[in-house]
Amino acid sequence: MVMTEDGLNHSGRKAKAGASPAPSRGTPRPGLPGTASAGAPRWAVRLVAVGLVLAALNLRPAISALGPLLKEVRSDLGMSGTVAGLLTSVPALCFAVFGSLAPRLARRRGPVPVVLAGMVAITAGLALRPLAGGTAAFLAASALALAGIAVSNVLMPVVVKRWFPGRVGAMTGLYSMGLALGTSCAAAVTVPMTSALGGSWRAGLGAWALLGVLAALPWIAVLKDPVSRRAEPAGSAEARAEGGAPEGAFPAPGSRKENVRIRIGTSPTAWALGVFFGLQASAAYIIMGWLPQIFRDAGISASSAGLMLAVTMGMGVPLAFVVPRLAARMRHQGPLVVALGLCGLTGYAGLWLAPAGGAWLWALLLGIANCAFPVALTMISLRSRSSAGVVKLSAFAQSTGYLLSIPGPLLVGALRDAAGGWHAPLLLMTGLLLAQTVTGVLAGRDRVIEDGR
Repeated sequence: MVMTEDGLNHSGRKAKAGASPAPSRGTPRPGLPGTASAGAPRWAVRLVAVGLVLAALNLRPAISALGPLLKEVRSDLGMSGTVAGLLTSVPALCFAVFGSLAPRLARRRGPVPVVLAGMVAITAGLALRPLAGGTAAFLAASALALAGIAVSNVLMPVVVKRWFPGRVGAMTGLYSMGLALGTSCAAAVTVPMTSALGGSWRAGLGAWALLGVLAALPWIAVLKDPVSRRAEPAGSAEARAEGGAPEGAFPAPGSRKENVRIRIGTSPTAWALGVFFGLQASAAYIIMGWLPQIFRDAGISASSAGLMLAVTMGMGVPLAFVVPRLAARMRHQGPLVVALGLCGLTGYAGLWLAPAGGAWLWALLLGIANCAFPVALTMISLRSRSSAGVVKLSAFAQSTGYLLSIPGPLLVGALRDAAGGWHAPLLLMTGLLLAQTVTGVLAGRDRVIEDGR
């Protein structure tokens, strides 16, 4: 059983006093303390940690940089509100479609080459998007970047579980913090950077491709280590090491035979986590895509609206490091989900009653509510005992979740056009947040998918 830094196993229960992890065979070059990197040297483990942070920084600018410039993009490309809503739904669609391919690619090539391919795809998409002459080309370039984000999204929890099984909460927090920092910086910097580059939205959006180049470098270096390049089928040597069972023995939790019996599609916990993930993703993309427009419609300038979105996303920088550690220490993450939901409901009420008067406060509260994302990532690691189980659960929860999140941003755009205001969209957003809280409580129960629950 893999241990977290809190002394918890991944079913959330305390380990027996005096118990020690079973020794891993075939690991002559141990990684850093708290890691189980299947024989990877220390330099490779450190580079994976650096790559994890840089990848996280690179996974959201393609989305959050667009919100503050959406009005200019719509005007230049001739987008209606419904088409713009479709544009904000494209991330979820790409995450659902391409994210489901990540486990198969990782089994064939290993997670490191697939993450590197994801960084390359993000960079290419961001570089091509400013060259688009119409909506279709813009969507195609965005889809390329989002495909890279999709496979990387699914594999980040797998990378954490494989290289840092004793530090799940801390490394998930570090990754989530980088994700929030990249999101908030893109929202805050894009408008002034666009002005500095001549005022064209094309230059402002295209500049983020440089971050993609930087994010790819550590993963290129890690490929020099043959252990990191190794592609292992689910439940192979890594899983045997975790279970401490010799080859040919009765299957330990996480072994190949045990993983065959994991029926992810019939697990209530997997479904609850998938729906929770989808609803929080829907809320996040609605906020990233439409919150600046809500503020601008209330009379706030484009630069101020971008800064407020930056505040919303930036709240995840400190909280994303604290929240996963807190979630990992809890037997039931439901109370944490409820607290975050209440912050979101208060923020929506503020947008209804006084969108301009209390704009900074609403941005702050919605930023706290957005920390449901690192909670969901932590749950993925806690709801399975093995890396192989995390691969399955991560792919299922994220693909299912992102598929469910597609209608949200699209409906917000359509409702805004039909109603001519933001009250109807805010009612929809409130209903989605209530459902998110309920499913999050169900997903937070102290269970693992290997038990068929």
